[in-house]
Amino acid sequence: MENMKDLEDKVIAEVNGAEDLKTLEDIRLSVFGKKGIITAEMKTLGAMDASARIEKAKQLNALKTTLENAMDIKKNILEAAALNEKLKAETIDVTLPCRPEIQGRIHPVSKIYEEVVAIFGELGFEVAEGPSIEDQFHNFNALNMPLNHPARQMQDTFYVAHDKNTPFEMENAYVVRTHTSGMQIRTMENKKPPIRIIAPGRTYRSDMDATHTPMFHQVEGLVIDKTTTLAHLKGCLYDFVKAFFELDEIPVRYRPSYFPFTEPSAEMDIGCLKTKTELKVGAGNDWLEILGCGMVHPNVLRAGGIDPDVYQGFAFGVGIDRLAMLKYGIPDLRTFFESDVRWLKNYGFAPLDFSSLTGGLNGNGGSLR
Repeated sequence: MENMKDLEDKVIAEVNGAEDLKTLEDIRLSVFGKKGIITAEMKTLGAMDASARIEKAKQLNALKTTLENAMDIKKNILEAAALNEKLKAETIDVTLPCRPEIQGRIHPVSKIYEEVVAIFGELGFEVAEGPSIEDQFHNFNALNMPLNHPARQMQDTFYVAHDKNTPFEMENAYVVRTHTSGMQIRTMENKKPPIRIIAPGRTYRSDMDATHTPMFHQVEGLVIDKTTTLAHLKGCLYDFVKAFFELDEIPVRYRPSYFPFTEPSAEMDIGCLKTKTELKVGAGNDWLEILGCGMVHPNVLRAGGIDPDVYQGFAFGVGIDRLAMLKYGIPDLRTFFESDVRWLKNYGFAPLDFSSLTGGLNGNGGSLR
C-alpha cells in the first residue's frame, strides 16, 4: 500500500474534482467497496502482530474518517447543484393563464376586499396599511381606551409573548391588533388634514363561533377636515351600501351606540327581508346591523397630534367577512377558513373578474355558484 498521506491527498483530489454524483460514487466504491483500497488494507490486519495491527488500524480508521467527511461535503455540494439545475429545468411561468379545467378561484373575502377598495377609491379615499403587531398606544391608548377598558382584557386580546415578569396589562406589552383603527392614529401622526383614508386588513380577537373567528378581516375609514359633519358621514355610508349591494335605493337607519373612539357614536342598519330560508337586502320591514360609525372623539384627535378645536372628522368600521356572508349568502363564517376546494368552487370568482364601479363589482362573470 502506498503512503497513507499520499493516498489521502490522492483521493481527496479526486473527490474535489468530481463533477457529478455518479463520479463521486465511483470514487467511493474504489476506496470503500468490496474491492476498495481501504477494504483491502483492513483484510491484512488479521495477519499482523498485535502492536503493528493496533497502530495500522488507528491510521486506517483516521484515514477512513477523513475521506468519508470529504465525500459527504462534496456529495452535499453536488446534490444542491443537481437540485438547482432540476429546478431551473422545471421552472413554471406563473404569469401564464392556467387551463380552464384546472382554473383556481378567488376567495370571497379577497373579492369583497377588492370591491370595498374600488368603491371607496371612487369616493376619493386612499388605502392605508400598517403592522399586525401593534403597541398598546396605537391599538388602545390613543383610541381613548384606558388600561382598565374591557376590550383590553386577555379574553378578548392576543398579547405577544414577553418577559414572564411583565404583566400583560402593562403598557409596554405588544398585542396582535384587535382592529385596524391603529392606522387612523398612524395616519394622523404622519399626515396633515385633510385626511381621507380606509384601512383594510386582518385583525385578531379571542372568539370562535358561526359568526366570529380568531382572525377576521376589517376595513375602517377616517375623514378629517375643518368642515366635516355627521351629514357627510351619513352621505358617505349611504353611497357605499348602495354601490356595494348594487341597489338604486336602500333603506338605512342609525341607532345611538357607544364606541370609546367616537362621540357621538351610532350603528348603521340596512333594510332587509328575513325569512327562515332567505335574507334579502333592500326590501321588507326588517333591519340588519351592518357597521359602526361616529364622529371622531376629540381625545383621539389630540392623540394623533391634531387640534380638535380646528378640525373634526368621522370614522367607521365594517367586517369584510360579514359583508361577504351578506352579499353572497354564506351561512357560516368558519367555512371561510376550511380550505375546502368544493366550497371555493361554489362561492369563488374567476381570477380575471376585476372589481370596478364602471365594469361591475362582480367582474365579468360574477360568482361562480
